[in-house]
Amino acid sequence: SLFKIFLRGNTRIEEACEMYTRAANMFKMAKNWSAAGNAFCQAAKLHMQLQSKHDSATSFVDAGNAYKKADPQEAINCLNAAIDIYTDMGRFSIAAKHHITIAEIYETELVDIEKAIAHYEQSADYYKGEESNSSANKCLLKVAAYAAQLEQYQKAIEIYEQVGTNTMDNPLLKYSAKDYFFKAALCHFIVDELNAKLALEKYEEMFPAFTDSRECKLLKKLLEAHEEQNSEAYTEAVKEFDSISRLDQWLTTMLLRIKKSIQGDGEGDGDLK
Repeated sequence: SLFKIFLRGNTRIEEACEMYTRAANMFKMAKNWSAAGNAFCQAAKLHMQLQSKHDSATSFVDAGNAYKKADPQEAINCLNAAIDIYTDMGRFSIAAKHHITIAEIYETELVDIEKAIAHYEQSADYYKGEESNSSANKCLLKVAAYAAQLEQYQKAIEIYEQVGTNTMDNPLLKYSAKDYFFKAALCHFIVDELNAKLALEKYEEMFPAFTDSRECKLLKKLLEAHEEQNSEAYTEAVKEFDSISRLDQWLTTMLLRIKKSIQGDGEGDGDLK
């Protein structure tokens, strides 16, 4: 008798799960994202009552995806709930993927770069633990780029050097190593010219192919122009590089920071070209 009551109770919870999921999908069709997210959340909680961890995590992810369109903070809460379940199940690669989604919400919707960095770092840790080094490196490079923008240069340098060293011996990835050493050297340069010179020598010794790269040649021209406090030579070197390899926003920002140290604090037109 007790067993029948238990089964009947579970059946009712399963039916409720199905109804919440159906309702959530109907809300999605109507583009009522908050209601869809709430219905998926209710389904997730009921799945947990049934000890169905995988279904619960899936519903929390569905809830997060719905909330992303209406309530970014609630989306993060749901994705964190899913992450807790996945890590408890030992599914770290899936947890890492959802940490990236949270990082992207902090980047684009909530504009909280420090929190975005924290989630990219956590994702990288999980990917490393699963030997997914390529995925880990992608997350670390996002961390490095933001760290440099926030003037956390030592942190950025360590990551660029680490990723550069990891990729320079890989036949498929070694072409990218020069970019990472280039970015590390620019971060050194902003902090101290001598540091940049020493770093450049180290990178050439570690990775001889770097010496013939356009990035290395540009660095040497920039160091020379900086030493001579020659703003025009600096600008000309950047212009020449940009005519072949277009500068992205990150490189432009870093190169401008270095240029300001030639022109004097706040002087000049803030232009590289």
